[in-house]
Amino acid sequence: MSSSILIARNLSKVVPGTESDLTILDDVSFTLEKGASLAIVGSSGSGKSTLLGLLAGLDIATRGEVELAGQNLGTLDEDGRARVRAQHVGFVFQSFQLLESLNALENVMLPLELHGRDDARARATELLERVGLGHRLKHYPRLLSGGEQQRVAIARAFAAEPDILFADEPTGNLDTQTGQHVTDLLFAMNLERGTTLVLVTHDGRLAARCKQSIQLETGRMVELGTHE
Repeated sequence: MSSSILIARNLSKVVPGTESDLTILDDVSFTLEKGASLAIVGSSGSGKSTLLGLLAGLDIATRGEVELAGQNLGTLDEDGRARVRAQHVGFVFQSFQLLESLNALENVMLPLELHGRDDARARATELLERVGLGHRLKHYPRLLSGGEQQRVAIARAFAAEPDILFADEPTGNLDTQTGQHVTDLLFAMNLERGTTLVLVTHDGRLAARCKQSIQLETGRMVELGTHE
């Protein structure tokens, strides 16, 4: 059985323009092993978030293909890609994307309930305690700091025990100390649960902790690095 969780082959994304087509991503290829960590870095407009969307099956490449957890995403329709994400993928976003009508516990319980887990409440409580929010279970997002909201988002992302976690600027809205704590949490979960991490980031310290890195410039991969 393959040890690869994610394979990108000659990925390109082109969108029509008024005068000419715009190439957002051009011929990106790499392989990521299970349990590894990858940082996608580059300046604004370099194609980082576009690449993340293609890798997670949120968008489809113009050319090339993505194999995620053994599934070729290009051969699946939208429902099929959604099933792959539900079975294998977790997400953490810069904007947190918590449901304002649900408290912290309910936000983390939601994906567990969607998976039909009978232990949703106990599991969500355990995860929130793990990220240091056992005392904030009943608090709604508006009553939580940015760092606390991101920790709820991390607990929610790991709730269904995904094989791979995609994070788009997970420390982008946080101060240095809080960002460091969130980074520590991500890599602790990576180590404890073997969850593969794919992180889009401007944070050099976060990128340096990943085992692999990709640097993009104007949609092209200019560097593929490995770190000890």
